[in-house]
Amino acid sequence: MSTSDKINLSNNNPVNDFLREALLAIGLVLLILGSLWIATGQFPPMVVVESGSMMHDTEDGSLGAIDPGDLVLVMNPNRVNIVTYVEAMEEDNQNFGYTSHGMEGDVIIYSKNGGSDTPVIHRAILKVVSNNTEEGEETWDVLGTSLRNVHSVNLTINYPCIYHGGTYNLEIIDWIPNHSGFITTGDNPNSNGCKIDQLAATGQDGRNGLKDEAGNPVTAVKDEWVIGVASSEIPWIGAIKLFTSNTHHFVTEETWTNLSFTILFVICSPMIYDSIFRKNERIFNSEEE
Repeated sequence: MSTSDKINLSNNNPVNDFLREALLAIGLVLLILGSLWIATGQFPPMVVVESGSMMHDTEDGSLGAIDPGDLVLVMNPNRVNIVTYVEAMEEDNQNFGYTSHGMEGDVIIYSKNGGSDTPVIHRAILKVVSNNTEEGEETWDVLGTSLRNVHSVNLTINYPCIYHGGTYNLEIIDWIPNHSGFITTGDNPNSNGCKIDQLAATGQDGRNGLKDEAGNPVTAVKDEWVIGVASSEIPWIGAIKLFTSNTHHFVTEETWTNLSFTILFVICSPMIYDSIFRKNERIFNSEEE
């Protein structure tokens, strides 16, 4: 056996090939995660959507909206100015017309009452800010509206609600906030919508709304409870994580179908590329001969 044959055999060692491919794959993953970390200022830079509370169309996993099984990039809240639904709907506001994930306003990821249970990814509807008057009595401003120095918040928002076949607008009724923060809700009109997370703000019993891990009604979302702001979405891929979880039933059939086609494409692409490359190589070699 010649020296060149020995070298070729050593170069074609399957163990070495496997280690090389594994290191390349790990390096690529680390490069992608590092790039996303730098771009978003967050780690982890992505979250998997586990429920259908943000769906716009309950029949399929539509693009542009946040559906169960989607991966969502999360921006550091210190890097962006959070725009609420109310601000984006106000014609005189500089953020008028701003949309994110299919509706006006930003979608935020927050911890319920600052707790440690699973964070919520919902749309910021409005933000109240506390004022301390000269008399020491606390009053409130609602950003993006004409409400200033009010003792309680009464506001009708151009946010359509479906009720017994008719529609009406979301109303905040005699709400005295516990502190400054955001009112939030999911986009899904069937499960969330006008049933906002801070249900007491609509004049209803807050115990019927969203609760934290201790069973307490969720209050206005403080700035420090905001984990991030939803940026771009990567559809369907996160459904892989949900497949073995107790939330897999939220994933639509359309999402499972799209995920299956995506996986099939990823698996077949190298084989198709290799087949085309080898065919072109044979043609090139035959032409040389």
